[in-house]
This record gives sequence, C-alpha cells and structure tokens, in this order.
Amino acid sequence: MVAERLNVIDMVLNAGLMVQFVMLLLLLFSVASWAIILIKYFQIRKAYKESAFFVEYFWKSKDFADAFSRSKELQFSPIARAFRTAYLELRKIYSDGLPRNKSNTTNQITIDEGARGFENVKRTLHRSSNTESIRLISMIPFLATTGNTAPFIGLFGTVWGIMHSFHSIAYQKGGSSIAAVAPGISEALVATAAGLAVAIPAVIAFNYFTQKIRIIESELDSFSSDFLNIIERDLILSREPLK
Repeated sequence: MVAERLNVIDMVLNAGLMVQFVMLLLLLFSVASWAIILIKYFQIRKAYKESAFFVEYFWKSKDFADAFSRSKELQFSPIARAFRTAYLELRKIYSDGLPRNKSNTTNQITIDEGARGFENVKRTLHRSSNTESIRLISMIPFLATTGNTAPFIGLFGTVWGIMHSFHSIAYQKGGSSIAAVAPGISEALVATAAGLAVAIPAVIAFNYFTQKIRIIESELDSFSSDFLNIIERDLILSREPLK
C-alpha cells in the first residue's frame, strides 16, 4: 500500500484551534524576521562599504573640509555621519563657540580655549558614536528573540496537540490503537518543525549581523581616536586655525 503523501497545509487546516493559533503566531514571527533580515542586510552592507571608502578617502584628503564635503554623499556610513557631527562642532568652536582674548587679533585660540573645545568635540563624537551604534543594532534583538522563543512556541503547540489527541481517544470506542492518535500527533508535530524553521534563519542572521556590526563599531572607535588625536596635536596644541 502506497503511503499517503504528506500535505503540510492540510495538516495545519485540520489541526486544533490552539495549534492553528501557534502556527499563525510563528508565521508572523517569520515574516517579521525575514523583513528585518533583508532590511539589515542591505543597510549593514552599505554601511560597511561606505565606511571603508570614507576612511580611505579621509586619510588621502588634504583637509577636513574636503572630507566633510565627501561625507555628505555617504548616507549609510556611521563613520561619515559621526565625522560630520564632530566637524560641525569643531567649526562652531573656531567661529563663535569660544571666547577670544582681546589681545588675540589672529584666528588662533589660546591653550585653555583649545582644551575646552577639544572636550566639546570629544563629547560630541562620543554621543554620535553611541547614536550610530544604536542605529546599527536596531531591530537586531528581535532576531535573537525569535531564535530563542520560536522553538518553544512550536513545542507548546505540539504538546497541546498531543494532549488533545490523547484526550480525544479516551471518548472513542474501539479506537485505542496508534492509528487513532497518529494523525493528531503528526499534525501537532508540524508546530515544532515550524518553530525550528523560523528560529534557524533568525539565529544565523543574528550571528552574522552581530559580527559585521562589531567590525564597523571597531572601525568607528579607531577612527574616532585617530580623529581626536589629529585635533589635539595639529589644531589644539599648535593653535592653528581650522582649515
């Protein structure tokens, strides 16, 4: 006798209401997870490429103004956005952000003014870096939540379906064989399979995105340190005007 072909859709439609509710919940988790995976993949991919391009361009550029103009074209790079924020704060310091000595008729700043300005830029860059990190990891925790909870949600649907199947045969006459409970058990086991199918891609994507984000954050921290060193050495300690 040829075994009846497995039809998952019919099994879900014939399952109990609780199992169907679990399957619907897992479907919503799956749709949301795949939407996040696609959005974050393109976002992080663009951020990774644009950040690498900007760092290379920054070290080749002659001054900050040139790098600032170029950074405005890079909308996905967290490094470029953090640099723009810090550069605008730096421009503010050298224009009207710090008081001048009356005897200082040049465009130079005093050491005390430079120290205060440097701290302002440092705080601004730190806040901007934190903002960019939050932007990068946004929606990513949902993938971890899906990976951790989806198997248990599916297992709950399976346990409930098996309980319902064994409870049903207690009121059936002459139907206490395995054939009486097998359909209900197979329908319930679909929930566990669905939970694993939802969780596995979410976990893989979460680990992949986390690794990429750590690389970008490391590059952002390195760039921030180098940028602050340039300001402190060439602009603050030497008290040269901003170019």
